Amino acid sequence: MPCQDVARPYSCSFPPIAYPRVLMTLGALLLAAAASASREEPPVQDDNPTAAARAVILIIGDGMDDQQITIARNYLKGASGQLLLDEMPLRASAGVLTVADAVDGKPLYVADSANTATSMATGVVTSRARIATSAGSDEDLTTIVELAAAAGYRTGLVTTASVTDATPAAFAAHVSFRLCEDPSTMVDISYKEIPLGGCPADLKANGGEGSIAEQLASSSVQVILGGGRKHFKPEAEGERVTVAELATQQGFQVVTSREELLQATPTGRLLGLFSADTMPVRLQGEHGREAEAPEPSALNHLHRYLGDVTLPAPMRCVPNPAAAEVPSLQQMTEAALARLSRDNDRGFFLMIESASIDKQSHERKPCGSIGEVEQLNEALASALAYADRHANTLILVTADHAQAAQLVPEESLYAAFPIPIYSPGKIARIVTPEGGLMGVNYATNNFSHEEHTGANVPLYANEAGIGRLPTYIRQPEIFTVMRDYLGL
Repeated sequence: MPCQDVARPYSCSFPPIAYPRVLMTLGALLLAAAASASREEPPVQDDNPTAAARAVILIIGDGMDDQQITIARNYLKGASGQLLLDEMPLRASAGVLTVADAVDGKPLYVADSANTATSMATGVVTSRARIATSAGSDEDLTTIVELAAAAGYRTGLVTTASVTDATPAAFAAHVSFRLCEDPSTMVDISYKEIPLGGCPADLKANGGEGSIAEQLASSSVQVILGGGRKHFKPEAEGERVTVAELATQQGFQVVTSREELLQATPTGRLLGLFSADTMPVRLQGEHGREAEAPEPSALNHLHRYLGDVTLPAPMRCVPNPAAAEVPSLQQMTEAALARLSRDNDRGFFLMIESASIDKQSHERKPCGSIGEVEQLNEALASALAYADRHANTLILVTADHAQAAQLVPEESLYAAFPIPIYSPGKIARIVTPEGGLMGVNYATNNFSHEEHTGANVPLYANEAGIGRLPTYIRQPEIFTVMRDYLGL
């Protein structure tokens, strides 16, 4: 039965979904075939798993709601075009659940990446900023990565953020606060002298498992790829080695460049740390521009109903040179798929995150978000190519939460009124490759960073998801779908 206790949603167990199994229709088969034919397929990897091996590939676009997808589609493919996401044979919606940080915490309606990743990783609703720990009681929650590893599956985490960031961390670590990323950030974390919190109970000296970086270094995960090199430089708690050296002791081959990734030995454990923190994005506004506030005239300041307004000048998206120095999300995805599937007759679980759809929206930088949606679509192409060769592969693509960014009229519907009409937020007017002008607006607050929003998020699946996903699902039930597919 669905969870009915809206005051205590974290307490609901979200049992295995019992939706009727439906046979794939001819239409679904034709759609899947068309999707396979239309996409550009990456090179075939020499992986050679047995036909019985099962795999789950979960792709998360951080903050990738329908607004972000539409903005990216307009820019990358044109208003009449299609992203690879649009060709997936199944689409549903996922409801995002969050509670206050208390036992029996009341529902909250806007989430963060930590609690939403925890929902998908563990099937349990928790509070914002928690990494695979329960609201109020601070108990560790078993993740699908841990269940899969215990059952003999290989596991992997790939992200364009730091590998210690909230989304990847929630699949393989347990701390009470997402900013406890390395041994130097465990107690009394502050930003510009503003106290933010800490994780003293998670210190090894207090019986905990240490920081997120230490837990990843000691985890059972076979492949971890992304940014976050700075979080592996401090000495591990109670040790005379750095966290990176601890990872090496645990059997990880550590690589820090695209060349090292491509030349890495094809077997064994692999930790890739390709930037100090979040990896550089592919696209940026020309001259570093972001959304800007309209400028009312002096007369408009004197009287709110008079005067004129000057909108920000149009801008273009241009390549970010720094992105050329690191592997793409697709390259990391293909490296992970090859390593996880090689000589593997059991199967694997792989989480792939395009992280800066969200991070660039926080900074009101739509070009960066567009480039990250493009990276996600490329990683999806690699995942679908793998699934084309290995039938027992479930691919799910979703977002963790909605984000700021609205596609707004470039000219107001009310422009004929003899008064200045403009957004109270900040706007970017982007010149698209097809010659249009696209207005992207940010207006969640007047602070330096925008905030998440509370809408449900899209959920896509390949053919293996047909009959397993309803049209609407609560986010913790995604865990149930993945667990059941792997037979955990």
